[in-house]
Amino acid sequence: MRHFLDLSDAGGDGVAAMLADALQRKATRQGWPKGRPDADAPLAGHVLAMIFEKNSTRTRVSFDMAIRQLGGTSIVMDAGSMQLGRGESIADTARVLSGYVDAIMIRTDDHAKVVEMAEYASVPVINGLTDASHPCQIMADLLTIIEKGKALPGLKLAWLGDGNNVLASIMEAGGLMGFDVVAACPQGFQPSDEDIARGRGRARVVGSAKEAVENADLVVTDTWISMGQAHAETKLAAMMPFQVTEALMAEAKPDAAFLHCLPAHRGEEVVDAVIDGPQSLIWPEAENRLHAQKSVLRWCFGQIG
Repeated sequence: MRHFLDLSDAGGDGVAAMLADALQRKATRQGWPKGRPDADAPLAGHVLAMIFEKNSTRTRVSFDMAIRQLGGTSIVMDAGSMQLGRGESIADTARVLSGYVDAIMIRTDDHAKVVEMAEYASVPVINGLTDASHPCQIMADLLTIIEKGKALPGLKLAWLGDGNNVLASIMEAGGLMGFDVVAACPQGFQPSDEDIARGRGRARVVGSAKEAVENADLVVTDTWISMGQAHAETKLAAMMPFQVTEALMAEAKPDAAFLHCLPAHRGEEVVDAVIDGPQSLIWPEAENRLHAQKSVLRWCFGQIG
């Protein structure tokens, strides 16, 4: 049984194998209609159940299209319309769904929920996002970096802003794939020691945006106010010195790229001139959610690695 709850579930070799598969599959589809299945339809007959306890655009559409392009089908469920929303346990839901479908993707808040889902499911479980990590997003980010001609080992990735779930998975990726992560976060919003440890010595936190970005190959940020977070005004004030501007990008390498997992709050964590500028890779990054997640699904079914 292969669950994909965090990048370490696959390990460095597994992540590399998925990225290679995603690059190859994306290349073979150039010019095809989006709804046409891949020629080999490797997951024909398979059904993916998707559970959403949080709003979603990219995760919902990309996973739906991923299983379709692999030859399978999906069932999309919002937790509020399921018995899960009326008190049925995660464990019981996992047991029931395992009898109906071939894999489960869940996008939720508490990471303990995906862990419990995986413990009681008899089919693969995929973490579509939790408060602790976002491995599927980082798979798309890594794919985008490689696609643009940058080898992962030895890169410097600068993170600006909140020490959140996305940063936790980026640090984990750095440790697995051999690149450095330097995060500039204000006091009170830094990542935990546990998240820094995911970087296996390749992740550190600094207090200055300029220090983080200096000589960086990649500059990455995320929205400062996540879904359901309170105290927005206090947090925004603390975050403003870490806004990604043209002047800050100038401190990075001349060929540095900008990434953002979206949705963006323009004028807060990043200015329009950067997110719409020539260094921005946000649109291929968003598309690559689809291609990366196809390979995540194949890995879960033992077809890769």
